[in-house]
Amino acid sequence: MAAAQPTAASQVISETAKQEGGPHKGSTSAQMQSEVGKSKNFEQAAQEVGSKMVNAPETVTSEDAAYIKSREARVLGQAQPPSDSLSASAQHLAAQNEGATKTLSHGTNGATDPVQQSHQDKVSNFEKTSAQIGTKMAQEPARVTKEEADTLHSRETRAYGATSKGGVASQAQSLAAENRKQGTA
Repeated sequence: MAAAQPTAASQVISETAKQEGGPHKGSTSAQMQSEVGKSKNFEQAAQEVGSKMVNAPETVTSEDAAYIKSREARVLGQAQPPSDSLSASAQHLAAQNEGATKTLSHGTNGATDPVQQSHQDKVSNFEKTSAQIGTKMAQEPARVTKEEADTLHSRETRAYGATSKGGVASQAQSLAAENRKQGTA
């Protein structure tokens, strides 16, 4: 079986790494590789969630929306993707779907199912915290603290049961650890 041909991007990264004397943390080649990885992660998420959005839109959940938002935000390098983005469309669809669920879960007195409301509150808390700390990560990365990273980790775990590998909580924890090591936060 023949080996796959390297992509143009991998060839450029390889050449850059050679010029730098090998890949090193923070080097141009390492940053390039990170960007390629982010793009691949977003493409995979876009395929998965995008397929659901097209083929079974009623099954799109807030977890799907958060997953695609995390990947899209990393590629764009900003905490909040634009309002016309794929993740915004997924969030809108998930909100419609969960609104339908919420309507169906009303009892005879019109109250929302407490379990569903609790989950929605947890997701909302995570999204608000993610937006706040994500903005700080983008604008003042050297000031991200361990406490902020821990809060974000806690909120994501409460909302989704776990943190996503490479997600905003993971990024915040990495930044906070680096800042503690350098004594900047």
